[in-house]
Amino acid sequence: MIRPATAAPLCDKLGFAGLLAKCNRGEPIEVTLASGKPLGKPEVTLQSGAYYVMKISADGSAELAITGASFFRAIWMNEIVINGIEVRPMAVDSLEFDEAGVAAMSFIAIKPGSYEVRIPNTTSDSQKMTITIQ
Repeated sequence: MIRPATAAPLCDKLGFAGLLAKCNRGEPIEVTLASGKPLGKPEVTLQSGAYYVMKISADGSAELAITGASFFRAIWMNEIVINGIEVRPMAVDSLEFDEAGVAAMSFIAIKPGSYEVRIPNTTSDSQKMTITIQ
């Protein structure tokens, strides 16, 4: 489990970068999309006001997606980077991988609560991740 910081933001002097400052960054969140394999750590805890990067890697073993609309609406999305292309979306419901690839989503955790991201249409606990924002 990712250890939360003691207070938001993670550093006292944010400077010109504000919440995106290097000192305000939490540990990266790793997500793997692979047929029959766990999504990642079953539980992740984030600190409201801190900046995070979620790295989503697909191995191409199947056409897979990750969904979690309630989580995606509880964060401020900075950008999603796919093959070097930066996308700055207003909202996201899911990301789907038709083949192997990597997407990196950077965001600031905002709304405290417990949220779930998962591979759609699956029932196994290994195919979901619970993300708690404190």
